Amino acid sequence: MSRLLILASKLGYQTRGFAEAAKSLGVEVVFASDRCKQLEDPWADGAIPIRFDDPEGAARRIVQQSLVRPVDGLIALGDRPVATAAHAARALGIAYNSPQAVENCRSKLRQREILRDAGLPVPGFFCFRLDKRLEKILPRVKFPCVVKPLRLAASQGVIRANGPEEFQAAVARIRQLLESPEVKVTREPELDRLLVERYIPGAEVAVEGLLTRGKLRILAIFDKPDPLEGPYFEESIYVTPSRLPEVMQERIADCAEQMVRALGLTHGPMHAEFRVNDDGPWVLEASPRPIGGLCARSLRFGPKRILLEELLVRHALGMEGTDLDREEDASGVMMIPVPKTGILEKVDGEAQSRATPGIEDVQITARLHDFIAAWPEGSSYLGFIFARGKSPAEVEAALRLAHSRLKFEIVERLPVEHPGTGTMQRAGG
Repeated sequence: MSRLLILASKLGYQTRGFAEAAKSLGVEVVFASDRCKQLEDPWADGAIPIRFDDPEGAARRIVQQSLVRPVDGLIALGDRPVATAAHAARALGIAYNSPQAVENCRSKLRQREILRDAGLPVPGFFCFRLDKRLEKILPRVKFPCVVKPLRLAASQGVIRANGPEEFQAAVARIRQLLESPEVKVTREPELDRLLVERYIPGAEVAVEGLLTRGKLRILAIFDKPDPLEGPYFEESIYVTPSRLPEVMQERIADCAEQMVRALGLTHGPMHAEFRVNDDGPWVLEASPRPIGGLCARSLRFGPKRILLEELLVRHALGMEGTDLDREEDASGVMMIPVPKTGILEKVDGEAQSRATPGIEDVQITARLHDFIAAWPEGSSYLGFIFARGKSPAEVEAALRLAHSRLKFEIVERLPVEHPGTGTMQRAGG
């Protein structure tokens, strides 16, 4: 029996989807996580406890465990686990991206520098330390701009600024986020610096790709029909196939190939974001991981319509069936936006939403009575809505109607004193 190692910071719904895909293929699953000691979920039994802020040390722990339970392939879910996966794969002789290629993607600054030097279309940018006086920084800023942390994912902490006052407010807000206990506990490097980029107007698309020993295959190009113009950049609807002209889609695919080559990515899933305007595609970001959350369920392949999770499990283990074409029907997913920060007390309309024509499923993943944060501080959605239809327009319309039938009651939480620091924080999180 083949054995698959799944590395993930959160042993939750996304991890469970990949685990179920593996088990359906008769594959044994081993988990490695920095959260497994905190879980009581029986399905997480046997997880290898590691620390993703120490990729090489975590990889050594995985190698030690593999002497007892050898693994035949691995998948990293999310941005933080990919560095550990790269070191572990190299030590175990498993096909994967190199540690250097992964690090090229993990740092937004390093990625920008590499793509710029390779001649790819990226927005103008510069980086500064948070201890610098903003009066010294402002003369370098060209408005409108986008300010972002170097390491966070899911557009967390990403803010557009149209002038000096908005820029200063954005920096202050991001600094507060980076100094929060939730971010500091990750021990990510480069949390003391921010990236400033020129804002690129245009439509935005996401590209899901799969690399096999250096060769990139485009699995899907997703349109994002909602305008992502700021001031924050919470994503919502993804629909495929893209409605962009075929010539533009070919340019995006060509740009993606140049991008992975410049970054040194060679093997495994790849998720990338592009802006598209009259000048063509602009690279926003590339990550050596699959699409996040439950979004992988929006893609099906081959006559049996297997989900993307199964396709990626097959690929990680070198099994047949990774060259299947995506189904002909249009499909899409809505990452349900967080309308405001607070405690989720009630959800209404699930049955009506699920009954919307064209809707396949509605999954509310946020738990009742838990604290949820809206963007730019937030990074987790309320849930996911899935749709299929004959055309992208039909899918988009179904997603919007289904979402309109959902009602979320979110209440503000009261401030309390943090027992460790003595500072006032909001209760409930």
